[in-house]
Amino acid sequence: MGTRIQIVSIVATVALFVIVFELVRRRRLQERYALLWLFAAVVLFGLAAWQGLLSKIASAVGIFYPPSALFVIAFGFILVLLLHFSVAVSRLSDQTKVLAQRLALTEKRLRDLEAGAEPEVREEERAPETVGRAPTP
Repeated sequence: MGTRIQIVSIVATVALFVIVFELVRRRRLQERYALLWLFAAVVLFGLAAWQGLLSKIASAVGIFYPPSALFVIAFGFILVLLLHFSVAVSRLSDQTKVLAQRLALTEKRLRDLEAGAEPEVREEERAPETVGRAPTP
């Protein structure tokens, strides 16, 4: 790898570090997601700073053309990133469903109160100290 491209790679990696830290500082990126990007930046910095590392990785994996190893590493990172985001989206989807159900129950109780009716409260929704007691008039 030429000296010029090595310098450009190191500068780009440092720029990625600075961008990730700035996004975390401005609360645009949560820390748990920033860890993935910081890990990627460390790997890129290692590959940029150590000239023979990519060749050693390529030969250890059995890849004859070292730049192809870079694509394999990038593909693996993208797979891990996609899996992580899929888990996060699934969790957020479940939380959204629960919140929508709670909102619907709250709106129904509010409509019942506005209509003058006694809101229906299921046994499992009562406070623990009132479960099993007879309702007071």
